[in-house]
Amino acid sequence: MSCFIQLHVITSYPPSNLNRDDLGRPKSALVGGATRLRVSSQSAKRAWRTSDIFREALSGQVGTRTKTLGLDVFRSLAGADAINADVLSRFKKDAQLKLAHEATRKIVEQFGSLDGDFPPKKSRTDSGASPDAGADSAAPADEAAGDALLKAFRKSVSTSQLFHISPSELASVRALTDELEQERRLPTDNELALLREDHQAPDIALFGRMLAEKPKFNVEAAAQVAHAFTVHKASAEDDYFTAVDDLNRGQEDVGAGHIGEAGFGAGVYYLYICINRDLLDDNLGGNTSLRDRALAALIEAIAKISPTGKQASFASRAYASYMMAEKGSQQPRSLSLAFVKPIVGSDVIGESIRALNDKLEKMDKVYDKCADERRFLNAETGEGTLAELIAFAQAKCGT
Repeated sequence: MSCFIQLHVITSYPPSNLNRDDLGRPKSALVGGATRLRVSSQSAKRAWRTSDIFREALSGQVGTRTKTLGLDVFRSLAGADAINADVLSRFKKDAQLKLAHEATRKIVEQFGSLDGDFPPKKSRTDSGASPDAGADSAAPADEAAGDALLKAFRKSVSTSQLFHISPSELASVRALTDELEQERRLPTDNELALLREDHQAPDIALFGRMLAEKPKFNVEAAAQVAHAFTVHKASAEDDYFTAVDDLNRGQEDVGAGHIGEAGFGAGVYYLYICINRDLLDDNLGGNTSLRDRALAALIEAIAKISPTGKQASFASRAYASYMMAEKGSQQPRSLSLAFVKPIVGSDVIGESIRALNDKLEKMDKVYDKCADERRFLNAETGEGTLAELIAFAQAKCGT
């Protein structure tokens, strides 16, 4: 059986809006019949993999998640500093632009379905103008038509879904682009073999990749990340605020220059992460040095990095108050059950740590040992260190 590393993290955040819903308010969840604040796993993972900690520890080996790579490819092939209405107005009369566009589409198609065609198929707009008028004429008929033309072009060289590209794959795309730019030709089928199974990108190895049309290059995520939620009852509050116009002397209008409302909430969150160490090894082609660096970067980011939502307004950066790492080949399990009954009282962090360890002890009694070894850090009591947790995760199971 695989070696699993499980992390249980308790972090206290002051008033904040770390991860917003469609209304701009902090996300929430109903747990144990009580409303809690929530931070999605997607938000946390993005914060970790784009953090300075992660990128500095894994310099040059972190991938890129995008759907607009084709815009950069086209600019290079067309020799254009920017894609604008002036460039597109020459499209049907400029063989280089058409060649660059076709080559770009062939390259981008390797990573997913394209999002549209260009010139767009003819259809009558409300004004009676054809949306591709600008592709035939010296300039778009009006600003709206020009914007529509630019939007259609962007979609024609973009994928309909985000894809995760590794540094080695991105380097291959750029090398091919440079060659095609010099030779003014389309890529061959052999040159379009741009995807790699041995990508050596730690973020893809940890968080996975899905290419629906190229399943051979899919990567199963070695790290599973739960949604964090507050261990106690919590709900979003409203911050009513005003802004003053500095040049308003109050002679005619003494009101605020702007009035707004923002949601926020504070709480102590529980977060669970499970890492399949053996799968991480496989995903990185057995590169143990890179695996250890990836584990170190991820665990440090988990301990120190906060989601970036509304940081300028709330400065809600926080380090983990408590982290427990477990290691073993036993079937993983979350300890979120410790918080189905909301924590109450003034010592929320202390009670959370006690509840977590109490649930751990009882699970071990019922199911036998749920892990071979454990390490922890406790910023409340000054016990344990982050360095010890990282070294523990890097060591083999049973050592």
